[in-house]
Amino acid sequence: MNFRTITLCLAVSLAATTMNAQFQYMPDENAPHEGTWLTWPHHYTYGTAYRNRLDATWVAMTAALVQSEKVHIIAYNSTERTRIKNKLIAAGVPLANINFVLRQSNDVWVRDNGAVFVYSATNTLKATDWGFNGWGFDTPYTKDNTVPTAMAAAAGVPLQNLNNIVLEGGAIEVDQDGVMLATRSAILEPDRNYGLSQAQLQNSLVANLGIAKFIWLNGASGGNDDITDMHIDGFARFGPAGTIVTMSPSSLAYWQVPAGDITTLYNATDINNAPYDFVQLPLTANNVVTTYGQNLGYKGSYVNFYVANTRVLMPSYNDPNDNVAQATLQGLYPSRTVVKIDCRNLYANGGMVHCVTQQQPAAVPMFVPTTNAKSREVFEEAESQSAKLFPSPCDQFMTIQTTVPTNATCQVEVFDATGKLMLTGGQQQAPEGMFNTTMDLATLPNGVYLCIVSINGDRGSAQRFVVAH
Repeated sequence: MNFRTITLCLAVSLAATTMNAQFQYMPDENAPHEGTWLTWPHHYTYGTAYRNRLDATWVAMTAALVQSEKVHIIAYNSTERTRIKNKLIAAGVPLANINFVLRQSNDVWVRDNGAVFVYSATNTLKATDWGFNGWGFDTPYTKDNTVPTAMAAAAGVPLQNLNNIVLEGGAIEVDQDGVMLATRSAILEPDRNYGLSQAQLQNSLVANLGIAKFIWLNGASGGNDDITDMHIDGFARFGPAGTIVTMSPSSLAYWQVPAGDITTLYNATDINNAPYDFVQLPLTANNVVTTYGQNLGYKGSYVNFYVANTRVLMPSYNDPNDNVAQATLQGLYPSRTVVKIDCRNLYANGGMVHCVTQQQPAAVPMFVPTTNAKSREVFEEAESQSAKLFPSPCDQFMTIQTTVPTNATCQVEVFDATGKLMLTGGQQQAPEGMFNTTMDLATLPNGVYLCIVSINGDRGSAQRFVVAH
């Protein structure tokens, strides 16, 4: 059996694999978070003007994110922590949902140099530490290379050393079924992974991130001056299930995506080989001009957005197309609020919102393995019809319905995004084969939650829902 055959076999069975916990896997960004990581700008590498021009963007991101989840801020030292706190307090941002971690860094790109969180073979959270070398030795990076260690320690999870392969988080996109979208130029570039074959890379990604299917684009040509060598998150992202968010073919060509890659992208298929639905975001109407008056001479992308539990952070540029992009994303994420984040000054330094954020998934995965082997066969019959939750978003009362074996004993549990048990419904009998109950969620704060129905003692798939009073 060759590698491609193995990969396709994994692709067909990934959902069951996550349930059975055969290998570790990276949940998609749309799945519930415990929190978001940010490395705050400082002056120790590029000076005070650099830091001061970026502060407002970090304040805006933090203000939006604290309404959605925890925010873990990496501060260079205690002096910087005090300065950051003062800025947040002055902006009216509450500090209760913020955790500060002191760690020296070279720069702000935590998506690329930070830990990638995964669920282990026992469905517990762990952090993976891939190599980072300043996008192929283009920038200082030795301090950034220590950031994953600090993140894992603060999160209280084990850290897996994978530094033998250089892999930046912005170079890969992963959907809920383990399909990966990436450019070869951003990973298999000689200054990153000299001598590493695509097959060797894929073997590692299957084993360590649970990747089940690969969609490869070639990426940057020799004439491209993008320091990332064309990270995928600048122009193509996985949205909700079955969706790819990207640009029109003409905008992709403007972004210097090769014609063959545009064709490959628009012909991409999901885990079941079904075509994706494509949502197109515009480029900015005009070239981006920073807040301090520098005309960058090129347009901006809105594809580099970040999905949090109840918010979507979208890069904005004081451009007429800001509202067009926001409306499109709001239609794609109706249960989350799309927040415009002015990233003009950040864009002048080569990145946008997604580049400087990193998600820490919820402690409880979206799929919870069944532990009672004796009743597994009965449970799988009921599991074929997932529990239905409505409405979502929910104001106060939520109804849960699912088909169950006759005379089954059912119980409902509701967890928050950190894995904390928030509500438990009393055990109920379902003599007619249909479990139907209503829960009062008035005591739950607004946010994203997981509902798990246990049938005869076996926990089923976790269903995500939103509370918005």
